[in-house]
Amino acid sequence: AAALVFNKLFFPELDAFTGTIAAFGTFAVGFFARPIGGLVFGHYGDKLGRKNMLVTTLVMMGVATFLIGVLPTHAQIGVAAPALLVVLRFIQGFGVGGEWGGAVLMAVEHGHKGHRGFFGSCAQAGVPVGLLLATGVFTLLNSQLTDAQFLAWGWRVPFLIGILLLAVGLYIRLAILESPLFQKLQDQEPERPAPIREVLTKYPRNVLIAMGARFAENASFYIFTVFIYAYAKNNLQLERQIILNAILIASAAQFIAVPCFGALSDRVGRRPVYIFGAVFTALFAMPFFLLVNTQSPTLITLALVLAVAVGHAAMYGPQAAFFSELFGTRVRYSGVSLGYQLASPFAGGLAPIIAAVLIKWSGGNPWPVAVYLIITCLITLTAIRFAKETFDTDLE
Repeated sequence: AAALVFNKLFFPELDAFTGTIAAFGTFAVGFFARPIGGLVFGHYGDKLGRKNMLVTTLVMMGVATFLIGVLPTHAQIGVAAPALLVVLRFIQGFGVGGEWGGAVLMAVEHGHKGHRGFFGSCAQAGVPVGLLLATGVFTLLNSQLTDAQFLAWGWRVPFLIGILLLAVGLYIRLAILESPLFQKLQDQEPERPAPIREVLTKYPRNVLIAMGARFAENASFYIFTVFIYAYAKNNLQLERQIILNAILIASAAQFIAVPCFGALSDRVGRRPVYIFGAVFTALFAMPFFLLVNTQSPTLITLALVLAVAVGHAAMYGPQAAFFSELFGTRVRYSGVSLGYQLASPFAGGLAPIIAAVLIKWSGGNPWPVAVYLIITCLITLTAIRFAKETFDTDLE
């Protein structure tokens, strides 16, 4: 929505480029809220339990998403419209900042030692499923509605029906048992000091490793799945349906690939699989844009499948188990949330904006964006270089 309609509906007085940057800015706001959510919910997740935080963060995310679907536009309430959009994006980001850590820990801390990568990757597979559902709804609406209808009300539908996912998510999360590792710790040591202070004093190196490992994974994902819409439309004058269809196929492929890479990391280790993903993304950065520039729907789809279901999935699959294994049970929620979310604003949140500015600066040539992707991969490879292998770690 940020790439396709927000610039027209919430920033209509701006020119096309500035409106796109402003729309991506509302997208970025949620990422800057994530570290705050990670701090707050990480603290209480280590004090009160993983399950309680999962329910709270889901409600925040679901309600804010629904409210975006009923938000008046600039034509109706003026500058209050983008201001309210920013507030709702902040609430979304605040909730997600605490949700990811709880979700992956419920999977990993329930998992058998030899299968933690696979169990953790099943939580990660929620991302391609979410992208598949959201893109699928946008694709259906885009194919059935005129541009005027899509701008008038069609874009709201995915946000409004998100309330159904809130209901399903609450049913699941209220029914699951608390993480057995956390429950054991709670029984043995019900009163514990502030986990944030402990994670920063005992695990500062591992927080930095997790942050660095996030850069290539997070930046590449939002360039490949968000920025690509604006690039295809503004620079190549492609119909948005072509990109929507390509991302649908790429999401389906990634849904299969993420657990496969997670399971592979159980056999060969987290670091080799993660390094493969970062190296592949760096090498594929320029070929990706060359394939997209052909304007062939088949080659564009191939580019997105390789970028998302190979390069990104190889990093994202083992990530949940890898980050969880960097921290002890006493501070694991705080540790994974800090490492994961502190990098989010600068890696994922700013990636579409940086890419759009680089394209403008280069006169439409994508090579600076490819160089930017390669730099994020080098940051990630440096972080992994300083990490120890963790797949045989005893989480207790």
